[in-house]
Amino acid sequence: MSVFSHSEFHDHEQVVFCRDAASGLRAIIAIHSTHLGPALGGIRMYPYASDEDALTDVLRLARGMSYKAALAGLPLGGGKSVIIGDPHRAKTPALLRAMGEAIERLGGRYIGAEDSGTAVADLKVMSETTDHVCGTLDKEGLDGGTRSGDPSPATALGVFLGIRAAVQHALGRDELHGVRVAIQGVGNVGRRLGRYLHDAGAELVVCDSWGPNLDRAATELNARAVEPEAIYAQDVEVFAPCALGAVLNDVTIPQLKARIVAGSANNQLAEARHGELLRRRGIVYAPDYVINAGGLIDVFHERERVFDTDSYIIMDEFTLNTSSHDSTIDGVHRIPQTLSAILEQAEREQRSTQAVADSIAEDRLRG
Repeated sequence: MSVFSHSEFHDHEQVVFCRDAASGLRAIIAIHSTHLGPALGGIRMYPYASDEDALTDVLRLARGMSYKAALAGLPLGGGKSVIIGDPHRAKTPALLRAMGEAIERLGGRYIGAEDSGTAVADLKVMSETTDHVCGTLDKEGLDGGTRSGDPSPATALGVFLGIRAAVQHALGRDELHGVRVAIQGVGNVGRRLGRYLHDAGAELVVCDSWGPNLDRAATELNARAVEPEAIYAQDVEVFAPCALGAVLNDVTIPQLKARIVAGSANNQLAEARHGELLRRRGIVYAPDYVINAGGLIDVFHERERVFDTDSYIIMDEFTLNTSSHDSTIDGVHRIPQTLSAILEQAEREQRSTQAVADSIAEDRLRG
């Protein structure tokens, strides 16, 4: 399996294949860039159909994290890791500790966080064998109270604010009451996004591949449930992909009736050219790594003195950053401003929003 000639290889600094026979661990860690700081990104566990699929996913995700951090103004690089396996069946403490050991061997160049297929409890097990994970500390909730280190509430809030900005730009509406939104995937982030939208008066259509998620969302959010393959053609103003990536492609884009695409899923475009295809069809696309940056902002601000950007070593004092709540809120509330600037520039230059966002991120990574 070639890495350097892979279609998704874009000057990644390091790609590490990890194997532990005793625990059954098979994983890939990809570091795209450490130009702005240590590479931070989630640890995904998924039963990929092939090693090639896993490599494609991790390369795309790592690059997206570099761009996400750059546009969020954080002193971080981009990385990601994937564990090949079913998180419902193959996940064991031994496997998680082996993953922690693999991360530890990178000496802090890569810092792991929660992602699809992993949870805060899993990261706590990994922390037994590595210092280089984050998102494990309880902290002040975004709406009061206390919450776990799970960054999905901050991700959902950022996407909600992004949708609101996109609706204002594309539809000229300052509120979401009566706006119809189709949410693809109502897991941790999608369900929380649905709650924000429901409370703002939006009308929801939802789908999910896992029945309990779908039933819960339909009940709690007064949403209409549809089959996954039917979600693209719904008569809505906003399509919100909140599951896996590459869902916007030659087959699905022609089905869209939505005026806006804005969701939390990473790498929603199957290929870069699909951003231009959306533009030509008059669909406003909110680049995923712009509006789903809330989780990254949250885990960055979680701890005091965590990131030593010169040595890429996590500092030895893991104390809760008492100002993290305000810093996270401030950072997340800057997301719609960043998105609005990209939408306006794309409109002026008659370019896709993805192309504009990419060029801004790449300039910052080169600088």
